[in-house]
Amino acid sequence: MDTSSIVILDFGSQYTQLIARRIREQNVFSAVLPCTASLDEIKALKPLGVILSGGPCSVYDADAPPADPRVLALGVPVLGICYGLQFITHHLGGKVRSAEKREYGHAEVSLVDSGNALFSGLTASLSVWMSHGDEALELPPGFHLTAQTANAVAGIADPERRIWAVQFHPEVHHTRQGTELLRNFLFNICGAKPDWTPAHFIESTVAAIREKVGDGHAICALSGGVDSSVAAVLVQRAIGDRLTCIFVNNGVLRLNEFEKVQQTMRDKLGLNLVAVDASSRFLQRLSGVTDPEGKRKIIGNEFISVFDDEARRIFESNNDEVAWLVQGTLYPDVIESSSVKGPSQTIKSHHNVGGLPENMKLKLIEPLRDLFKDEVRRIGRDLQMPEDILQRQPFPGPGLAVRILGEVTPERVALLQEADDIVVSEIKSAGLYQQIWQSFAVLLPVKSVGVMGDQRTYAYTCAIRAVHSEDGMTADWVPLPYEVLKRISSRIVNEIHGINRVVYDITSKPPGTIEWE
Repeated sequence: MDTSSIVILDFGSQYTQLIARRIREQNVFSAVLPCTASLDEIKALKPLGVILSGGPCSVYDADAPPADPRVLALGVPVLGICYGLQFITHHLGGKVRSAEKREYGHAEVSLVDSGNALFSGLTASLSVWMSHGDEALELPPGFHLTAQTANAVAGIADPERRIWAVQFHPEVHHTRQGTELLRNFLFNICGAKPDWTPAHFIESTVAAIREKVGDGHAICALSGGVDSSVAAVLVQRAIGDRLTCIFVNNGVLRLNEFEKVQQTMRDKLGLNLVAVDASSRFLQRLSGVTDPEGKRKIIGNEFISVFDDEARRIFESNNDEVAWLVQGTLYPDVIESSSVKGPSQTIKSHHNVGGLPENMKLKLIEPLRDLFKDEVRRIGRDLQMPEDILQRQPFPGPGLAVRILGEVTPERVALLQEADDIVVSEIKSAGLYQQIWQSFAVLLPVKSVGVMGDQRTYAYTCAIRAVHSEDGMTADWVPLPYEVLKRISSRIVNEIHGINRVVYDITSKPPGTIEWE
């Protein structure tokens, strides 16, 4: 990427990705690095400024995140948020202690130095969101107090060293003037320009792909979803007919999806598409496997095996060696699959990230790796892609395998395909499909007694899941209208032989995840 950025060093805060989003909303590129990133890694992103996130640790803990304090002397503006303020205080000669009165939730902050560049244009009293149990007791040499609450230091600054910090969280919507504060840091202090737009992203990404691939050939792992479709169109714009898209039937697709996606990708996007029915080999590998991580890794490995086979066929047919594999990996996939956020934990492996084999022959191109879903849709619109493709709800790469709890068998796949088709069709009929982030069915490894036609049944239970989300990182369950739930339940138990009970999942993320596995 040829644009400068704001680098966010993540100390494990639940709000770190929100900082990145708030900056991108100002058309400034932001990148999240783990707090353990080296100075060279940070410099490689050409930062106009650095933001230190919050985090769950105390700076005086033995296992405090081992960030390099030299980041404070890079010569670019630094903004510390919550733990970031404490990190600055601790490493530059001040003192941090466990607060006598912890502050969580809403708080009122009084500005002590309203002329401070960070607070330019803000009111003298701020309604903010706090989340801290430690506080700055003594400020480092050269720093002065800029804001405070009734209990603690709320802001400090050393303009000569170009370092500012606040104890509250300007990135959350509960901090009413948080966006204005971040804009002050971006534009007034860092001198950023709002030039990170979809058009700029497309231009720079296409140029980078063209340079990387050169005269080579690439294949694209195409699922028919938003992410892989946008990735395919981007790469096709860069290298033209030297891109071959591979759509694999892995045996756990939705009902009739293998045929529908082929038609859509060829007719509406004009992609060079090869369809491979590998359902039997996937289902054979999944036989007897019940562990969710095991399923994801098996599917990831088998996908790569199929792509290797297809790359070999391309070489044998036209003597054109394939060196690159294009994937529609998104930022949430990366975050949940590996501990890129300092001390954060791996939630689950995504088949296209954590599930990939270590000995891959193909090199990866992931043009959307730094983007969230809504940003991908904006890119797709600038590429003039059809809205019905861009508005498709997310579908997991491992497909229905992670919506079938327990062993994946052809019989269970068939049951879930029918149930999922009913859910999607009824959600669409109710005019709710584009208002909901995801809506789907899950087949549970639970059988219960029922009665149908005066006869006893003993059949599977199906769970319905519908959530609202902005980027997949957090989600709230959707209160679907009772009439919609009634129609879904009635159709499933009446039309599907093998399911006699339907339940509704009303769990948010966190504590749950969107998918059940």
